[in-house]
This record gives sequence, C-alpha cells and structure tokens, in this order.
Amino acid sequence: MEVNIHEAKTQLSRLLRRVAEGEEVTISRAGVPVAKLVAVGPAGQSRPMGMDRGKIWMADDFDRLPQEVEALFYTEIPDVSFTQKHGPRATGDLVKKKANKKA
Repeated sequence: MEVNIHEAKTQLSRLLRRVAEGEEVTISRAGVPVAKLVAVGPAGQSRPMGMDRGKIWMADDFDRLPQEVEALFYTEIPDVSFTQKHGPRATGDLVKKKANKKA
C-alpha cells in the first residue's frame, strides 16, 4: 500500500494496525517513495553458542602468506621521479622513444 505524507500523519494508527497484520506501507512525497513502514520482527533472542559447530571448515593454512606474495613486500620498487607539471616521468627506453619522436 502506498500513501502520501499527509495521509500517513492523519491515519497513523490505522496504518500501524495494517502493518502489524503483515502489510507494508510506503510513504511518498509528491509521488516519490521516501519511507516504508514494516512490522518489527520478534524480540532479539540470543543464539546458543556453538550452534554452527561442524558446519564451518577452515583450512589449517588460511592465514599463511604464500612466499611469492611475501617476497613482493620486501623487493625494492623501481625509482620513479616526478615533475610538477607532468606527474610521473618515464625512465629508460621510454625517454629515448619520446626524444626520438620529437626529433
């Protein structure tokens, strides 16, 4: 069910009764939905500890970092210089190619 804001304000008790019966009510402003009234679920009940025991499996090495990945943390990063005007500046062969294009 969809109602406008004015109707929602004037008929709130009636709308809440319908929501309690399981209906959802959308409140709109100028035909555009802005809110939804829905019933509150049952009061939060605590779940027993260990209720998922045996349903979840975790590998023995789930937190072990592969050597190839760990090596990436300890290798040196190539030196890249920056210029204010153009950002990162290419080094090596790329500089030579650019110089040749300008010539």
